[in-house]
Amino acid sequence: MDREDDASPVASGVEGLDYVLRGGYAKFRSHLVEGRPGSGKTTIGLQFLIEGAHKGETCLYITLSESKRELLSVASRHGWDLSGIEILELVPPELSLDPSQLQTLVHSSDLELGETVQAALAEIERIKPDRVVFDSLSEIRLLSQGSLRYRRQVLALKSFFLLNNATVLLLDDLTAEHDDLNLHSISHGVIRMEQLSPAYGGERRRLRVIKMRGVQIRGGFHDFAIRPGGVVVFPRLVAAEHDLGEHGTPAMSESSLDALVGGGLDRGTSTLLMGPSGVGKSSIACMYAHAALTRDERVLVLLFDETKRIFLARAAGLGMDFAHYFDNGSLLLEQIDPAELSPGELSARIQSGVEQSGVKIVVIDSLTGYLNALSEEQHLLLQMHEILTYLNQKGVVTILLLANHGLIGHMAAPVDMTYLCDAIMLLRFFESGGRLRRAISVVKKRVGPHEDTIREFKVSGTGVIVGEPLDEFRGILTGVPFFDGKPSDLLRDEPS
Repeated sequence: MDREDDASPVASGVEGLDYVLRGGYAKFRSHLVEGRPGSGKTTIGLQFLIEGAHKGETCLYITLSESKRELLSVASRHGWDLSGIEILELVPPELSLDPSQLQTLVHSSDLELGETVQAALAEIERIKPDRVVFDSLSEIRLLSQGSLRYRRQVLALKSFFLLNNATVLLLDDLTAEHDDLNLHSISHGVIRMEQLSPAYGGERRRLRVIKMRGVQIRGGFHDFAIRPGGVVVFPRLVAAEHDLGEHGTPAMSESSLDALVGGGLDRGTSTLLMGPSGVGKSSIACMYAHAALTRDERVLVLLFDETKRIFLARAAGLGMDFAHYFDNGSLLLEQIDPAELSPGELSARIQSGVEQSGVKIVVIDSLTGYLNALSEEQHLLLQMHEILTYLNQKGVVTILLLANHGLIGHMAAPVDMTYLCDAIMLLRFFESGGRLRRAISVVKKRVGPHEDTIREFKVSGTGVIVGEPLDEFRGILTGVPFFDGKPSDLLRDEPS
């Protein structure tokens, strides 16, 4: 054995997990994968062996809890072929419906602990596997009938695997969680998998690498999902780990709105559009998105509050043909169900759009829908801080939409995002001459100058029209704006 090869990274076969482990599992070492039933341990174990089989390695799955038929059924649902993987069943023969395997079955319920383990060791010596999955340690715990004997037996297994140069995953379903720390100290690496059930929506799964000797792992919780094809891990986004991108000319909206924000939205900045529902936040975001598409830039729009069909129809009503850009792949529309999507997967979709598709503008419409899917406001703030920092480093223009509570009168934001964003546009309804009108102002911009004026704007079939600065306003910041000027200063209504 080459010493340089000892404990070198071994690919896990799980998308995203190698990034968390900084390369993969440690070669010739034993790793503990623990989690409650249904958390995905068996799936992650099979992916580990399938990856090895594809590389021509000898792989062995030792099962004390599931039969070979059940494992093959799991594999078929994921579209996997386990023909290159040896499966040893340490279960009673009556639990297996595969007659061809009867001669290899061992009656674990009638054997002492030593005999059960010896059957597994004999198979390892026979086939000399490179990768082994032992499923599960809970059966060994039950046969041990004591924590001391259990720990000694697992330690003996670990030593045997090390002598035989096998990379091993030991699965544990935490049936006796108070004993799990006994194994943490003797395992080279420990991965904890969790399944959470929110009050509403689909289950959320996450994992955490508790330890990995000699490796500076990417710590914290990482969301993952089990889908046809296996487990997919969404590493927690850490903006500081990503290189800086290119910063070009400001993004323009091709309207008089650019004058209000000092010539356009600067690359690598985030802009928050705040206002009541229906005031025109999405329409203004569409202006910037459409202008970018006409410059042959790619745009990612994350829709939390409406469907793709409604978005495209609404844009067409403003004179913007987004369907053409959607068909040719320039416009990436992601319809998000916040009750089903985990925060980690959202970050992964944004990162994929930037790294793989090269998007230059990201629109999140809206944060209000996403906030409602999170259990705590603080989670949204922390995640959005990393997302915005990452997008800013990559030179992407980010446009965030946030609806205020209420439609008219005093309004408050459901979450304070103002300190995270580089620019803030405030949109309000106001009344004049018995008509409901709209006003817009820029109250913050970190990069470059901006107007401190208030302009009227209107949404029409030709897009968003922004008028000249208006002076006779009062109450715009209180949420009850009133215009005292001349009606002639306002935008004229289009003839019907």
